[in-house]
Amino acid sequence: MTSIVQSARTARPDDWWRSAVVYQIYPRSFADANGDGIGDIKGILDHLDYLSMLGVDVVWLSPVYSSPQDDNGYDISDYEDIDPLFGTLDDIDKLIEELHDRGIKLVMDLVVNHTSDEHAWFEESRDPESPKSDWYWWRPAREGHEPGTPGAEPTNWGSAFSGPAWQYDAARGEYFLHIFSRKQPDLNWENPAVRTAVFDMMNWWLERGVDGFRMDVINLISKPEVVDGPETPGTGLCYDLSLLADGPRMHDFLGEMYDAVLKGKNLISVGEMPGTTLEKAASYTDPVTGELSMVFQFEHVGLDHGANRFEVFDWPWVAYKKNVVRWQDGIGKGWNSLYFENHDQPRSVSRMGDDSPQFREASAKTLATILHTQRGTPYVYQGEELGMTNYPFEAEGDFRDIESLNYLHHAMQLGAPAEAVLPGLARGSRDNARTPMQWDGGVNAGFSETGPWLAVNPNASEVNAVDQIKDPESVFHHYRRLIQLRHDEPVVQLGDFEMLLPDDERLYVCTRTLGDEQVLVLANVSSEAVRLPLGLPDHGACEVLLATHEIGDVDVLAPWESRIVRLS
Repeated sequence: MTSIVQSARTARPDDWWRSAVVYQIYPRSFADANGDGIGDIKGILDHLDYLSMLGVDVVWLSPVYSSPQDDNGYDISDYEDIDPLFGTLDDIDKLIEELHDRGIKLVMDLVVNHTSDEHAWFEESRDPESPKSDWYWWRPAREGHEPGTPGAEPTNWGSAFSGPAWQYDAARGEYFLHIFSRKQPDLNWENPAVRTAVFDMMNWWLERGVDGFRMDVINLISKPEVVDGPETPGTGLCYDLSLLADGPRMHDFLGEMYDAVLKGKNLISVGEMPGTTLEKAASYTDPVTGELSMVFQFEHVGLDHGANRFEVFDWPWVAYKKNVVRWQDGIGKGWNSLYFENHDQPRSVSRMGDDSPQFREASAKTLATILHTQRGTPYVYQGEELGMTNYPFEAEGDFRDIESLNYLHHAMQLGAPAEAVLPGLARGSRDNARTPMQWDGGVNAGFSETGPWLAVNPNASEVNAVDQIKDPESVFHHYRRLIQLRHDEPVVQLGDFEMLLPDDERLYVCTRTLGDEQVLVLANVSSEAVRLPLGLPDHGACEVLLATHEIGDVDVLAPWESRIVRLS
């Protein structure tokens, strides 16, 4: 077993994560070493030199724990073992060792709002006489209703994956709460024994050598009063997840976790917090309390949504810029995660940029420039550094994501034809992020020797790692230079942020300032050339730190051109 003692290369000084860049690996789709069509830990081990070349500081590993795979591993049946799909505990120990040898830290995904319904804790909890009988949220049927019949659920809460958030269990004769899949029952954090078990498990992983945790939907662990909420129109259910977020005991639970697990170890702790507010995020990451290193919030990735993720509009750049200012200014001494993509979000080039062959590379680079020059810790999701795009989904059989399929089936039950629902699914599905990593232009994009669990994007022959590593002007090398820039320039890590031209729909312009140092970021977020307006800082004779294009007319930005300039 790897020791928690850190070598000089993997030491964790105070606030080290403020200058770090995190790379997320979704193991099912990263690299398949054993030829079963599903990515695994040994596949990751085969590509660690690629991560070193990119220059990232941290790997966030999505769940590899034992799981029935109802939600691709976010339904955990044993927190202290590895699912055979992905490998063994020896493999994970080897991964920790090999990453540390390269100066890269490992963050494990911590999923403790819920477990799998096949976890031993839940199996015991189904017995009302068990010591674990209240480890989950059990409630009787609504008064006056027959248990197990429609409308008998304890409240009208809706699941994030469609349908009621309560499931009847005949063995116990009561309902259990599942904010997500019905195979993901919510743990009852009000029970001190639950918290102790979770903290013991976290310390067990720290003893194996991991460097922190990304905490899945952690702001849902404290539940509000279990009563009906306002109905989402036309559904009969309350689907507003924000009403279940940031419950009354969040600071109690996070403070207890800090004292029992995190304190004094300079770990990275990332709280994924759907529906949280800026004020709450600032309080969770306030250095005085130390509860979390940073939050993973969702405001910006909901700006192009209607009623849900499958009702998608064009990316609203003005609204996004205002949201950036709101978080850059409002989080105060706290800290934010910076991301456009992860395993739950469509590909940013298709969503926010222009994924046509003409502008795909330029827009991928410029989106990266925008993200990596904000204040916070940037995240790179696997394939984002290549400019991977959304998959051309057309039919129900193309999808694997439980959220997407549940939404489609629910909509069809309500009378919507599939052909009316599928276009929104194609744009918004989480499967867009989960297509296999495009390593080369060969069979299955170099991901696997056999047919993969989810189809490879047909554009892998044009978008792949092998070709981009060879091309010094590729998207990959632009990301590499951005990561190096963050490491080298304190003004990019920590400088004050100011947005210029906040109402311009085609230009994203900001400055970062730290003492006497100031950099100017210029980006054209349109597919047409744009002349810079008067009044911007004069930068014609200044040092260009990084640019996507050869600069001709300094006052004109080509389509999707961006520059980072050190002002004199």
